[in-house]
Amino acid sequence: MIRRFLGRVFSGQLFRPAQPKIIAFGAHGVGREAISSCALRTTQTLQRHDFAAFVVGGAVRDLLLGRKPKDFDIATDATPEEVRGLFRRSRVIGRRFRLVHVMCGPEMVEVSTFRGVSTAEEADERIADEHGRILRDNVFGNQEQDATRRDFTINALFYDPSSQEIWDYHGGVPDLMKRRLRMIGDPEKRYREDPIRMLRAVRLAASRGLEIDAATRRPVRRLAGLLAHVPPSRLLDEMLKLLLSGHAAQGVAQLRKEGLHHGVLPLLDAAMGRAAGERFVMAALRSTDERLLAGKPVSPGFLFAALLWPEVQAEWKVLEEKGGPPIPALYQSMDHVMRAQAGKLAIPHRHGADMREIWALQPRFSQRAGKRPFRLLEHPRFRAGYDFLRLRCESGELEPALGEWWERFQRAGEAERAQMLLGDAEPRKRRRRRRRGPRGGGGDGMTGPSTSAPVGAAS
Repeated sequence: MIRRFLGRVFSGQLFRPAQPKIIAFGAHGVGREAISSCALRTTQTLQRHDFAAFVVGGAVRDLLLGRKPKDFDIATDATPEEVRGLFRRSRVIGRRFRLVHVMCGPEMVEVSTFRGVSTAEEADERIADEHGRILRDNVFGNQEQDATRRDFTINALFYDPSSQEIWDYHGGVPDLMKRRLRMIGDPEKRYREDPIRMLRAVRLAASRGLEIDAATRRPVRRLAGLLAHVPPSRLLDEMLKLLLSGHAAQGVAQLRKEGLHHGVLPLLDAAMGRAAGERFVMAALRSTDERLLAGKPVSPGFLFAALLWPEVQAEWKVLEEKGGPPIPALYQSMDHVMRAQAGKLAIPHRHGADMREIWALQPRFSQRAGKRPFRLLEHPRFRAGYDFLRLRCESGELEPALGEWWERFQRAGEAERAQMLLGDAEPRKRRRRRRRGPRGGGGDGMTGPSTSAPVGAAS
């Protein structure tokens, strides 16, 4: 502790504090009632024990934009161990930077200690790889340093629930008023420290209606290759945030505009390279956005199935053209695509099972005779499979009439359904009883496996 203190003293950091612009409640209008009860209780407890405590980052940004935050993060000058000692239901997590999760009933808030600027004495606490990406960063500091260490100006805002004031060190509030997304510090250096920031810039610009500042945008295309060194789990996490933001279609368009679609998100890269694949993916993203904006749930497994379908379909077609039976060819293509993607994005196994079921149902929608449509209606994944079918029709992959038939069939009564069944479907196959012994030999009907052949087929 003494060595860190002296390091900050002799580096001049303690004698050159930046003065934030403190914005009163009357100027911004964000009242403490907009803060979640757990975040409010946590800040009050920390302040009661003489620690600084602010609601920070995206929650403050979204409140100023008139949006309801998804979660509330808190920054404090208390160490993780000190925070842990104040809250019985809490735990310290993280290796790259230690945080504390504080639980209040079902709600959870994330508490971080102010991050600082590393000194020579603390080099072992801040480790980066050969590309500049920070691997571990447990250097603590003061509020000004913490603000400087954040990525964008609009994320470096501190809200004090007790005074209802906003502390702004880097002009984040004016940037929000101008709808501008601007990096704090040198953009290239900040992207090298954490390449995920390039994807975050695209997501925030698309989902919050912001324009990326020219200097912030300039190095992105050149540094896109750095994302190859990011752990797949972090890529997946950021990808889900983008795709489930309610502005996925615009976000993907922005990715392409910034040159981040090639090799960055492999699920999209191959699909967007073909016109038919692009139509299908964009139809899926627009449908996802509509559901999210309407407050409806969205299954990540369904979304991943849609993003990978163009690759599954292309592989399926190749195998069929080589003479493979349709259904085994479909399953083989599913396996091939899933294996190819396994090392690129860490898709959870539970989503993989959903994806396979949705894909496997697709050939069954072409079977509209006999009892098969009725059995398909009873399948537990019918609705997901049907929604997927409609996307295929909407994108032009299938004739719209097929989707319309299934829309009518699932809503019709029994009599109407019977009339809708196609009479020109494949002929029913008659099972031939296998003979055992001479004709009339008194069989008891318990024969072995029978063979099947169409009526009139040659024996």
